Amino acid sequence: MAHTREARKSAMRYPCGLSRREAIWEMGGGFAGLALASLLERDGFWNQAGAGEVPAAANPFAPQPPHLPTKVKSCIFLLMNGGPSQVDTFDPKPSLEKYAGQPLPPDKAFINSGGRPMGLLTPSCRPFERCGESGLPISGFFPHLKRHADKLAVIRSCHTDTHAHGSALVQMNTGKPIIGRPALGSWVVYGLGTENQDMPGYVVLLDKRGGPIGGQPNWSSGFMPAGYQGTLFRPIGNPILDLAVPESLGREGQRRQLDLLARLNDEHLRSRPGGEDLAARAASYELAFRMQAEAPEAVDLNQETAETKAAYGVETEPTAEFGRNCLIARRLVERGVRFVQLYSGGGHLEETWDAHESVEKNHGRHAGETDQPIAALLTDLEQRGLLESTLVVWGGEFGRMPFSEGTGKPGRNHNPYGFTMWMAGGGVKGGTAYGATDEFGFEAVENRVHVHDIHATILHLMGLDHTRLTWFHQGRDERLTDVYGNVITEILA
Repeated sequence: MAHTREARKSAMRYPCGLSRREAIWEMGGGFAGLALASLLERDGFWNQAGAGEVPAAANPFAPQPPHLPTKVKSCIFLLMNGGPSQVDTFDPKPSLEKYAGQPLPPDKAFINSGGRPMGLLTPSCRPFERCGESGLPISGFFPHLKRHADKLAVIRSCHTDTHAHGSALVQMNTGKPIIGRPALGSWVVYGLGTENQDMPGYVVLLDKRGGPIGGQPNWSSGFMPAGYQGTLFRPIGNPILDLAVPESLGREGQRRQLDLLARLNDEHLRSRPGGEDLAARAASYELAFRMQAEAPEAVDLNQETAETKAAYGVETEPTAEFGRNCLIARRLVERGVRFVQLYSGGGHLEETWDAHESVEKNHGRHAGETDQPIAALLTDLEQRGLLESTLVVWGGEFGRMPFSEGTGKPGRNHNPYGFTMWMAGGGVKGGTAYGATDEFGFEAVENRVHVHDIHATILHLMGLDHTRLTWFHQGRDERLTDVYGNVITEILA
């Protein structure tokens, strides 16, 4: 019975490989397509759609020339998951001392506290110190980072569009507080390719306590092919599972399997053009095969000296995990990986920088885990001649309020209206502070910097013009910065 049914089905096929129903459907679509193509041609659509700024290549991950001259080849983004407090880290506010214990002035009545209690103005937990030749103020939470004050460009006037962790994290990573868009790292790899074809161009290192709220959309390639999405490296143990070749198969046997699979996939794609997901999956198999030789060496910290591991705090607590990830990040950019993102804090509430209960306790814990490794990373990059070619970015998804979360409670609530980030490395003017919040550190009031401006500046430093880096999607040229965004030229070297 099954044999007869297959014979009847085969007899219904045309020599072109389509059934009569499929042929009639495609014929109708073709007639409509002729009219549509004519209308689009008249409006100049094809010229616009085909005028991509990034040249197409047989290998989409091959290194591409930047739009602008730059020395920067890689970016390490240190994301402090949960939202560090600007007034307790890099934005000192003497007025919080002066007016401690008083409510926020009435002219700030527009505030959205997210339903949480609004307490009283609360001074910074730890004293600030003017550091380096520049005299840049840095909090006592960062005794190691203070040595690098003259490398930092601190941006004190950042603001974003949402005070919820999930949407704010997605916006910091993708430009908009909605899921489904490519992450910053995806845009960078799309625009520049990657120098090491045996490693992913975009790597994400999570905290062992968990990933950010929202999960995978934070490093997704969105409407781009899946090959541009971030590749997760595990924070503990073997960073990449199931990478070793099975002993029963061997590398030659695995190569024969992949060659057969590639031929089958090519045959399938020739008859069904436009299968981007399948093409990306096939490319991932090939990348995984190449990574079997490259990746284990890249994450093998036994190759590092005892002095280097001690500088990062790899073998001591509380710095072991983040120090290990920072050292891996250096090894990855050293090997030509384009974009590496490290998360500090995982899961929710006090396991992240989300200091609702106590800023001193929370930030003391997380700064204690990250301060020494970040300082070691900057030192190591500089000593190896990599700091000029590596952009380092530090920040969270938003900041925190200048008042306590309830009377007598030393925690602070989320603040999207004004917060701080910093950049260091290639192309950045160190020892500078740009922009300002009001006297209490509540909202950005001078040289306001939106997330789009942060992204535009990162792309610019990496040699990409954010207005030219586009992807045609659903009838328009999409870009990371949507329809606006300005490069912060004042922090450029």
